[in-house]
Amino acid sequence: MPREFHRGAYLLYAGQQFLLLKQKEYKRRIDMSAARRKRKPVEAEEKKKRMPTTRYMPDYRKGLTSQQVQEHKLHGWTNQAVDSTSKTTKEIVKENVFTYFNLIFLVLAVLLCLVGSFRDLTFLPVIIANTLIGIIQEIRAKKVLDDLTMLNAPHAMVVRDGKKSMIDAEELVVDDIVIFKAGAQVCADAEVCAGEVQVNESLLTGESDEITKKKGSKLMSGSFIVSGQCHARLDKVGEDSYISRLTLEAKEMQQGEQSEMIRSLDRLVKCVGIAIIPIGIILFVQAFFFQNSSFRSSVTSMVAAVIGMIPEGLYLLASVALAVSSIRLAQKKVLLHDMKCIETLARVDVLCVDKTGTITENTMQVQKLIPTQQYDPDTMKPLETLVGDFAAAMTKDNITMAAVKAYFTSVSGAKPVAKTGFSSATKYSSVTFEEGAYVLGAPEFVLLDEYEAYEAKITSLASTGARVLVFGTYDGTIDGKALRNPICPLGYILLANPIREAAKETFEYFTEQGVEVKVISGDNPVTVSKVAKQAGIANADQYVDASELKSINDVKKAVLENTVFGRVTPNQKRQFVQVLKEAGKTVAMTGDGVNDVLALKDADCSIAMASGSEAAAQASQLVLLESDFSCMPEVVLEGRRVVNNIQRSASLFLVKNIFSFLLSLMSVVFMFTYPLEPSQVSLISMFTIGIPAFFLALEPNKNIIKGHFLTNVFLKALPAAITDAVAVGALVIFGKTFGVGETDISTAATMLLAIVGFMILYKISAPMNMLRTAILTGCIAGLLFCSIFLNDLFAITGMTTKCIMLFIVFAIATEPVLRYLTILTEKIRSFYSGLRSRKAEKK
Repeated sequence: MPREFHRGAYLLYAGQQFLLLKQKEYKRRIDMSAARRKRKPVEAEEKKKRMPTTRYMPDYRKGLTSQQVQEHKLHGWTNQAVDSTSKTTKEIVKENVFTYFNLIFLVLAVLLCLVGSFRDLTFLPVIIANTLIGIIQEIRAKKVLDDLTMLNAPHAMVVRDGKKSMIDAEELVVDDIVIFKAGAQVCADAEVCAGEVQVNESLLTGESDEITKKKGSKLMSGSFIVSGQCHARLDKVGEDSYISRLTLEAKEMQQGEQSEMIRSLDRLVKCVGIAIIPIGIILFVQAFFFQNSSFRSSVTSMVAAVIGMIPEGLYLLASVALAVSSIRLAQKKVLLHDMKCIETLARVDVLCVDKTGTITENTMQVQKLIPTQQYDPDTMKPLETLVGDFAAAMTKDNITMAAVKAYFTSVSGAKPVAKTGFSSATKYSSVTFEEGAYVLGAPEFVLLDEYEAYEAKITSLASTGARVLVFGTYDGTIDGKALRNPICPLGYILLANPIREAAKETFEYFTEQGVEVKVISGDNPVTVSKVAKQAGIANADQYVDASELKSINDVKKAVLENTVFGRVTPNQKRQFVQVLKEAGKTVAMTGDGVNDVLALKDADCSIAMASGSEAAAQASQLVLLESDFSCMPEVVLEGRRVVNNIQRSASLFLVKNIFSFLLSLMSVVFMFTYPLEPSQVSLISMFTIGIPAFFLALEPNKNIIKGHFLTNVFLKALPAAITDAVAVGALVIFGKTFGVGETDISTAATMLLAIVGFMILYKISAPMNMLRTAILTGCIAGLLFCSIFLNDLFAITGMTTKCIMLFIVFAIATEPVLRYLTILTEKIRSFYSGLRSRKAEKK
């Protein structure tokens, strides 16, 4: 696999990170990492080997002492990964210099030097520039990524010397006491010392069940905390823990999951790499042995053909376009974890969003508390106090509980005996006091069979757009699983999220662009529908209660026919995404909570809010650093700009490649020497491909992406490439017939290629604007200047009268040939598009 191509993926991530280093929100992390940056980096083989060390069982309230921490560090028992994905400067230079195509260019340069054709080495400056730019930018990227590895390293709340502090996860040592809260990812294998949490190990085992971990239970690195809080002692760290492999896998570029554009260019590079060797050999043999051309002429003609088939500037162009795009996204406070998501998001036709954090602000406020008929103020404590005692016993592991704790501050001092944190699967939390157990949760999940008796009241409250929770007592033992009996409701707690200011404008944009929006939430469907209407989401009145979907067929029918979904469990979110993908949709999923992780993993493009959980941010390809969904249209437009412009520029490069391939075949079949010289190919490439492609790749482009990348590129390039091949091939054959010299034919062929090149450049650039007109005019002027004043360098000579007459005839003929070939190509494309559409409809 050519290394130049994957440099684009590397630069994409590095370029957008460059501006992130300067953002204010990272100041604290920069300060925390200052000491680490001063350390001299070492290679993996130089890392200190571990020595036997004393194991400790510290009190979870005090943790290790400073002396014990230092002892473990000296003995090498830290949480650092065994290997690093960062490459050394030597490796970067080696991988950029010693590439397959650079080897081909070196061989061609040596051959030209051997035959004394130094003028034809004009392609070397471009190749050297590509290599140097690649090395410089990748070394710069290495520095940025090394800094970001420290700045963006996972953090953990550790207890040492009886004090809590936030440190980098890699600074943890074995036997450290770490506090894990809801939303955090477990950074090393540990054992729970105190507290209780519910853990999702789906990223490790594939099972989505939430597992309760109590004192003595094992926590596996890579799992994430769904609810609750605990103190845990680290048992296995660094190379001994499973997180070492997970971290490396997460940080590496996902080359196995490339976007369609990347895969298409990959295939193109493979085909070219395989084809040029046999074609080059055949051309040399045919010219030298069968045409009796001189050794020098045979070598130069073969080199010209091979150079014409290599898209040497396409890698640099793609890298620059991707790097510029990533910097623009960084300025919009968007962090990329996976480069393919830019193109994927630009192709998305279904966008799944959550209500909280996406449509609404990621904050919540209690509106009011409404007592039920079951609440008896004469025999019970004040309802506000009951809820206050409940809230005081819970931790702020989600925004709902934070809002409840902030609103209900009146407490009686009741001591909790046991408690259960909120679970997205069971949708309730509980606290057990000596006098009994209290539950707070979603009505359908805590009232169970008795929900119908309260449905009218709850629906009425939810229709205002408020989220309704039921608070009540439970007669029985609570084990964290689904309740077996309904609670006795004492009151309704109404909460609300303010709708984001730009929400309506954002969703109107997606509707205009043909992107279908699906709202997937764990709240009451009536509430979600009301909020979705206020946000301007189309068909928001088509809602479904996901708790009523019993079979996979019910899920499929509901997902494809409705817009709003309430009471959705994490596993159902994942099912919804899978159903949409099976239906042929390109799905983007937004989320900010641990309950979104499974669906985010399965979506084609996953988007997380930075203000959400750590687990959601790590599982996503794209993170909105300011948690502002209104910037998504700009991200989509950036993706379209990149894909459309690289697609347009790739068409220019492919014209030369297809033409050289066809002309090489024609020269073999009709037994004539390849008519162009390497310097002439370089001249044409510079002004009809390289320079205009560079500027066009950086232009705004808001067009919707349609069709497959390689098909689009190939069909745009094919008419011009065939026109070039037919015109030059016919010129050579007619030139031989009329006795025109090879030098004259070579110059005439170069001018013909220039004419066709500018015609296709004009067609690809349409509609013309001032910038595109300036680019086209400048390139024409540049080619004329080089042809007149640098004619010796580019082998441009004067033509005889016969040659001029032939040139004029074929130059006039190129326009109608190109026009009719383009019409024919479009008809063939339309025919196959219709055929595919009919097949899809039958399915």
